[in-house]
Amino acid sequence: MERSPIPVLTVQTAPYEDQRPTGGGGLRRPTALFESQRNYLPNFVQSLLSSVSMQPILACIFLCKRVCSIPRLYHFYPVHIYLLCVCILIFKSVILFRIGRLVIGQNGILSTPAVSCIIRKIKAAGGIILTASHSPGGPGGEFGVKFEVANGGPAPDIVSEKIYQISKTLEEYAICPDLRVDLSRLGRQEFDLENKFKPFRVEIVDSVEIYLNLLRSIFDFNAIRNLLTGPNQIKIRIDAMNGVMGPYVRRILCDELGAPANSAINCIPLEDFGGQPPDPNLTYATALLEAMKGGEYGFGAAFDADGDRYMILGQNGFFVNASDSLAIIAANLSCIPYFCQMGVRGFGRSMPTSTALDK
Repeated sequence: MERSPIPVLTVQTAPYEDQRPTGGGGLRRPTALFESQRNYLPNFVQSLLSSVSMQPILACIFLCKRVCSIPRLYHFYPVHIYLLCVCILIFKSVILFRIGRLVIGQNGILSTPAVSCIIRKIKAAGGIILTASHSPGGPGGEFGVKFEVANGGPAPDIVSEKIYQISKTLEEYAICPDLRVDLSRLGRQEFDLENKFKPFRVEIVDSVEIYLNLLRSIFDFNAIRNLLTGPNQIKIRIDAMNGVMGPYVRRILCDELGAPANSAINCIPLEDFGGQPPDPNLTYATALLEAMKGGEYGFGAAFDADGDRYMILGQNGFFVNASDSLAIIAANLSCIPYFCQMGVRGFGRSMPTSTALDK
């Protein structure tokens, strides 16, 4: 017996005046605000997608839950909390923008670098990211939505402004409350929705493996593995701070490159980050700092919740700032196969960067 297409609803809504994105197309607010303000999340997502020029056939939307608390906005859904947000974004992309394929990290988890990697790999239109960034998460913390454009980078100011202008006049959005997606099962799932794409495809991918393959093409894994396991091995200590980087640290540094399992700490992603801000600095990454001060480890690092910020410590807790890290990479490009093959066009740095790179 042929099943009927899953119905799509159009929901009337009222605009909000406070949805101006900051920091590369992102909107971050207290979780309680998302929970208490009717349609606050779908309004912003609708505005975001309305601002982007999408290719109707090849376009893909990435959805990534960087570990944080997801608001309990739709109580009529008998599904896991973060799946609600996944569905919201799927419906708008499908119905209003004729997008026929959506790619999601297994269990809804991707790091920011992995999002960028996959967007560029399959030439996606962009990626939607649910994140508290490095702020405290959970019911008493923060929640946010960010957008990465087709080049894998954050949305530019012109896109952010367009999102904001649309958000102030929004009157409706589309939703498909009966759709169910299994985020734990790798592979393709197909659905017949009330739109021109039949079937609509949702692909669940192993984002860690995809990102690992990219790293293999950039760095000399044999040299790094020898550094971590050879006769003159260096002991490392990596703190994922209970954010999204835990699975990446385990898979890449421990399983692939041979670092002992106890080299990695706080690798279980938690929605409230264990009650601590996942901010990799000397104030919050205290477990790593204390371990490094003992002199047992020669290299230490901590990551923020979504993997796009880090802190490096040397032996005895010596702090290595980001400016020096960049300068060290620049001075040793001959050790990185990707740059040996592709060459270097330049180095990027921000206003507070030191003059180490010049030297």
